[in-house]
Amino acid sequence: MKVILLEDVKKVGKKGEIVNVADGYGQNFLIKNNLAVIANAKGRAILDQQKKEVELQEEVKKEEAMEISRKLEKITLEFALSSGKDGRVFGSISTKQIVAELLKGYDIKVDKRKIKLDQPINTLGMNKVKVELYRNVIGEINVHISEK
Repeated sequence: MKVILLEDVKKVGKKGEIVNVADGYGQNFLIKNNLAVIANAKGRAILDQQKKEVELQEEVKKEEAMEISRKLEKITLEFALSSGKDGRVFGSISTKQIVAELLKGYDIKVDKRKIKLDQPINTLGMNKVKVELYRNVIGEINVHISEK
């Protein structure tokens, strides 16, 4: 029996694939639990509709990420760290602090794992921090560190 998978099914296939399964497994498990539909014209129409919906959602998410990216370019976050005589800074700014400041000051929610730091931010002055907002959409935040 040929079926179109509506969800990922372990050891069978990924969502959207047309797979050949045993008749009993297809009828009694996959179709009964809404994990698949029979691969006929109606099933293919359902699959095409789902693909279009996913593409629209992806486009909306990308547009939102682009808008957030434009907002982030205008933002400068201010942090103060204590430093020694020779200008060395004690401590550094973490991604958690950046996320908290963005949320508190600008109401922008960003996942801390999406902030890309090559090294810790522990130098006085301006630093640029890259944030991956979506696939191939990267925003930049200016982080200014001053002396306490």
